Amino acid sequence: MSQEAKCPFHAQAAGTGTSNRDWWPQQLRVDLLNQHSERSNPLGESFDYRAAFRSLDYAALKADLKALLTDSQDWWPADWGSYAGLFIRMAWHSAGTYRMVDGRGGAGRGQQRFAPLNSWPDNVSLDKARRLLWPIKQKYGQAISWADLMILAGNVALENSGFRTFGFGAGREDVWEPDLDVNWGDEKAWLAHRDPEALAQHPLAATEMGLIYVNPEGPNASGDPASAAPAIRATFGNMAMDDEEIVALIAGGHTLGKTHGAAAASHVGADPEAAPIEQQGLGWVSSHGSGVGADAITSGLEVIWTQTPTQWSHQYFENLFKYEWTQVRSPAGAIQFEAQDAPENIPDPFDPAKKRKPTMLVTDLTLRFDPGFEKISRKFLNDPQAFNEAFARAWFKLTHRDMGPKARYLGPEVPKEDLVWQDPLPAPVHAPSAADIADLKSKIAATGLSVGDLVSVAWASASTFRGGDKRGGANGARLALAPQKDWAVNQRAAKVLPVLQAVQQASGKASLADVIVLAGGVGVEQAAQAAGVGVEVPFTPGRVDARQDQTEVASFAVMEPVAEGFRNFGRGQGKTSTEALLIDKAQQLTLTAPELTVLVGGLRVLGANADGSDLGVLTDRVGVLSNDFFVNLLDMATAWQATDASAEVFEGRDRRSGAVKHRASRADLVFGSNSVLRALAEVYASSDAQTKFVQDFVAAWTKVMNLDRFDLA
Repeated sequence: MSQEAKCPFHAQAAGTGTSNRDWWPQQLRVDLLNQHSERSNPLGESFDYRAAFRSLDYAALKADLKALLTDSQDWWPADWGSYAGLFIRMAWHSAGTYRMVDGRGGAGRGQQRFAPLNSWPDNVSLDKARRLLWPIKQKYGQAISWADLMILAGNVALENSGFRTFGFGAGREDVWEPDLDVNWGDEKAWLAHRDPEALAQHPLAATEMGLIYVNPEGPNASGDPASAAPAIRATFGNMAMDDEEIVALIAGGHTLGKTHGAAAASHVGADPEAAPIEQQGLGWVSSHGSGVGADAITSGLEVIWTQTPTQWSHQYFENLFKYEWTQVRSPAGAIQFEAQDAPENIPDPFDPAKKRKPTMLVTDLTLRFDPGFEKISRKFLNDPQAFNEAFARAWFKLTHRDMGPKARYLGPEVPKEDLVWQDPLPAPVHAPSAADIADLKSKIAATGLSVGDLVSVAWASASTFRGGDKRGGANGARLALAPQKDWAVNQRAAKVLPVLQAVQQASGKASLADVIVLAGGVGVEQAAQAAGVGVEVPFTPGRVDARQDQTEVASFAVMEPVAEGFRNFGRGQGKTSTEALLIDKAQQLTLTAPELTVLVGGLRVLGANADGSDLGVLTDRVGVLSNDFFVNLLDMATAWQATDASAEVFEGRDRRSGAVKHRASRADLVFGSNSVLRALAEVYASSDAQTKFVQDFVAAWTKVMNLDRFDLA
């Protein structure tokens, strides 16, 4: 008998078997609040990336990257002896997943190393680019993150090709596991086509699952350049790029390098996540010829745009308008265009004796045949310097958009110019002393504003922060500016704000941003004192007030919430429930599940609802920082019933008398219905929890108020 047959037990790997989400696909994703914890970080909480980067020999790093560009490796030979095009593509595809609607995606965490991005069809062979970079990453260790290194490699590639970049800011810190919170779409198959007209309603999606932007063969491989224009505008527009930036980026990105389509995609093996273990994380191994160099297959397209594919030039636009273009097929069968009346003046990447005719992607010709794009393309054709300037700025925006304010930028190449998409802030003009702060607190308390008013306005200001792209927050007091001052969720805050503005103007000792946050602290302290727990809410002055001209209204407008469960505002949309949007908001605020729980419970009893209503205010002591919300929510003497078919608002009735005791929303009841959140709610509902509840609330509150204080780092 075999050893296995003798043993009554067999090894079972952790995490295998049918999962909870297999049984309950609609289960609330509370686990999203647990990602990127210290348990996955090998560097530990004490590691300071900013300090590590400052120890870096930056000039030596750039010199090593420059040398790498022409150090062709046999296992992945460089086209024309240069990896410039490959590294530019790597940097572009690292940054190009950013979407402004929720700030997720982008280059800021080095996510291209992990699934799904490391195995996207649009990222074929970028695993090779990262392996080429590994010796440099190994040499400089933790002084340069993968996230920074991938973008810097793209910059060095451009510079080594003769282009002058706008600059580079480091400061992207790596994470050590895939992001779980980014919505890449609902499709179950790679390259499943999406309706381009619906892209504006699905702002995290490209035209097809697994693409960064659009299908280079046109929508659904139509081969029609004109039909690609709406999709190009929609996908780039989701990154806040206008037509001029779109044209500059496409043309600039295609001035260098080539695509690879030596043979049919059937030769290409499994992606990195599905590759066999002996391939050590390298994917897409090709059985065509050598599988590399002249035999490489990535997109299936075989296009070289310019006569100098390793040197910056103006030839992209010259070729685009000089020749007549005929639709042809690549060796892999993909639709592309060839200049029918052009000489064979394009160098072959591996055989100097061979020449080719210029080729273009379907989407390249969109820049000529769409009227709006064509006008800009002709402008750049006639003004090379305007093109260079536009590409430099657009490339910088592409690769830095998700980094947040300039206070986070590191290194000697940070541009001095402030750009509106960076949400710039003016220099501080106030330096309030401890006595000034105490005086302001007294004046705020004397306004007669309720605890709910004070807390609600501070929360409205600070809770706009997004952990994905580090935008929003209280610093800048943009609550007083368009568009935030006009958001429906801020109607109550807009009524309170003039009172605080009068306090700030009369004092002249602190910024409005500081006064708003300080007012929230005053409210919390008053409420805690009323609960019998004396606390002092930590407050660090130094915030400043932005001007309207420093505020990019259009990109801030997309941040307006349809629902905000912390203040019991709004409701879910379509397939997204109110409680799922609450989790989404908590994740954007980088909150843990316990922090989410204690904040909601506290904001309810403080009376901080956006409209001042009693919805979810499960207490008769409004304005007292008690644990009543949890006590009453978990009280089995109350039975809950929806007030209408939408099941958004509920009445809590006494089980015996039937009398209505409370009203609540889905964002309230989820803390009793979801097993994970209920376990946390039980902690705060316990008879010994009052002091802990207040202390935990103050800690979580202070965290939110300071999320955007990068100046303190």
